[in-house]
Amino acid sequence: MKFSLTELMSMAMDEGEKARFHAPPNPWVGALLVNDRGVIVGEGHTQAPGESHAEVEALRRAGDAARGATMVVTLEPCSHVGRTGPCAEAIIEAGVARVVVGTIDPDPRVSGQGIALLKASGVDVEVGIEEAAVRAQLAPYIWHRVTTRPYVVAKIASTIDGVVAMADGTSQWITGPEARRDAHVLRAQSQAILVGANTVRLDNPELTARLDDIVLEPLRVVLGRAPEDARVRPCLELSGDLGHVLDELGHHDVLQLLVEGGPTTTSAFLDAGLVNHIVWYQAAAFAGAQGTLAALAGLSTPTMEALRRGRIVDVRRVGEDIRIDVEV
Repeated sequence: MKFSLTELMSMAMDEGEKARFHAPPNPWVGALLVNDRGVIVGEGHTQAPGESHAEVEALRRAGDAARGATMVVTLEPCSHVGRTGPCAEAIIEAGVARVVVGTIDPDPRVSGQGIALLKASGVDVEVGIEEAAVRAQLAPYIWHRVTTRPYVVAKIASTIDGVVAMADGTSQWITGPEARRDAHVLRAQSQAILVGANTVRLDNPELTARLDDIVLEPLRVVLGRAPEDARVRPCLELSGDLGHVLDELGHHDVLQLLVEGGPTTTSAFLDAGLVNHIVWYQAAAFAGAQGTLAALAGLSTPTMEALRRGRIVDVRRVGEDIRIDVEV
């Protein structure tokens, strides 16, 4: 059975997703090699920094079967020497006949040069298969390479009427265990987690990503000063203009920043126009406005014209709760 290029690119994206936790600051790329009978003879995804890229992994698995084959890869093969050698040259040396690319790599060290090198060596190249989906998968990497700042994801967990803390100040737990586990996946996908100092004082979070028996520790960032005995330590303490905060984190190779702060911190990022994506978990529970704390209590919207709007890109049930993904 022969697969279409769309199907093959979808498979390559699935392969790339396997690298989501360990690849950064490199992109989580997937690659497949297909022979002229439509049989997949090699597949691979980006390894940890300093180790092989997806293309080289796929070539290694294919061996001699790579000669004359088609490579389907989510991101343009690199053409420069970094921690590893150029993938474009490895593809040429392996005798691959055709390369199908999801999207161009915006990194200025690549940015079309990998494509040009392949074409100059007689490799047939096609670009743009499932490009929108690939760019969505690699959005944090692409954003960082274009802006040098992290892609900012704001995570909120509230009642269905938008309350994050009750009249007595309690906030744990509004959502169920399935939603909380899903939020830990979101943490694991992020290279840094940011909260305000008030959240540290009130909740004393660890800000680790706990997935079954695996504990990952993204960079923990506090706006302000954390108490000396806070569980969040060791952490990076920053203050001042939020744009400058993002610049600093970008220099720390943070591709995706998860903002988990309270209403004041989340509202400040939204008010400054610095949020790219919101993940909002809502429980089928109702708290009302009397004495409770709204998820965006720090956000002021004086007129209908000033209303901030986003685009809902996904809605799905997670246990007894729902997850709403919004591009801002």
